[in-house]
Amino acid sequence: MNNLYVFDTNVLVSALLFANSSPREAFELALNTGRILISKETVDELNNVLSRPKFKRYISPEKRERFLLSLVQKSILIEIKEKIEECRDPKDNKFLELAINGKATAIVSGDKDLLILHPFRGIPIITVSQFLNS
Repeated sequence: MNNLYVFDTNVLVSALLFANSSPREAFELALNTGRILISKETVDELNNVLSRPKFKRYISPEKRERFLLSLVQKSILIEIKEKIEECRDPKDNKFLELAINGKATAIVSGDKDLLILHPFRGIPIITVSQFLNS
């Protein structure tokens, strides 16, 4: 169980909001077969996204807090020492930094700005369905 996964924010949001979704299935599989890597930056972004008014009708503040707390408890917090500026969307560099600094097995994402970099320094960047079928 030495698999280390990076999940981008959109995959985690979908995993939380949609119980019977592929992102939820991928999230559960990752927890059962390895560990999820997080950084202060990725958790902050996830919290900010889930706090947006458009999500209030789908998730209560209490459920959001429980999910974030559970994610932090079940994940490995990585300190980012090596900065990366290689993604065409600068906001996505934090996922590359997390993967490199945490020695990730894979990055799971639906973001074309990340997927186009597959593999990144030897780390596969795969979609949810590729992750579920691997």
